[in-house]
Amino acid sequence: MNSLEKFLLIVALPTVLISSFLEAFFLSQKKAYDWRAMAVSIFDLIFRTFINIFLPISIATPLVNFVWAHRLTTLPLDAWQGVAILFIGQEFCYYWYHRAAHRIRWFWCNHSVHHSPNELNLSAAYRIGLVGKLTGVAFFFLPLVWLGFSIQIVLDTLTLNLLYQFWIHATWIPKLGWMEYIFNTPSAHRVHHASNLEYLDGNYGGVLIIFDRLYGTYIQEQDSVLCKYGLVHPQLSYNPFVVEFSSWKSLWQDLLEARNPRAFLGYIFMPPGWKPNGLGETTEDLRRMAAASYST
Repeated sequence: MNSLEKFLLIVALPTVLISSFLEAFFLSQKKAYDWRAMAVSIFDLIFRTFINIFLPISIATPLVNFVWAHRLTTLPLDAWQGVAILFIGQEFCYYWYHRAAHRIRWFWCNHSVHHSPNELNLSAAYRIGLVGKLTGVAFFFLPLVWLGFSIQIVLDTLTLNLLYQFWIHATWIPKLGWMEYIFNTPSAHRVHHASNLEYLDGNYGGVLIIFDRLYGTYIQEQDSVLCKYGLVHPQLSYNPFVVEFSSWKSLWQDLLEARNPRAFLGYIFMPPGWKPNGLGETTEDLRRMAAASYST
């Protein structure tokens, strides 16, 4: 266990839990708080921590090792230039991973766990999904390994990125002025977690929001459109195994019913809700149906 892992286990983990309990206590004084949803998130956090400790490899490990063996150079972090390249590069890779996690069903099956809470709060931040390593998340960060950053440094930086994102799951923090143009903020992340048709598939950034602005996926929170949190089809179960694996079960059922290779591959690599007959419930399908309904 390296020094960062010790910090996360001894300092960050207790701080995150205590902070979420404090928020829960104060929010519960104003309205009913979903304590059972918090319990599901704690289950995810604890079991994911054990998995990360006792399963230190992923499906991407062979390719990671290959890329590292053929890296361009070895980049040190003893100068600000190396730190800057790592930070910006990691933000860029994270943006594309996160975008893929919403637009490719294989990755969505795990990432949907993070979006399953029907209330957004600090406890939702650490409900991330148990099988990220088995989906190949590390594939998206291979360019950094190829440049010369070790996979351990890359993953440590990703962990710090996710740790930053803990606080932006608070709904009681207002818009933050000029910060909204550069950083991922609670306002931007409220939109990201919303299931409203107007807000779907936006704001994928980690620490920064600049790549969303650059690639046209930034969606601003509107005072006139209150965020409705959770999945398009809400997850109503509090059984942690149902929450963790219902999307995988649905994918498996679709694959068993696939009648040709196009349908089989489409169910894996096309956006969530895709159907081979074109009558699915992808974001584009839902918006097209809403537009047609409005026009009539």
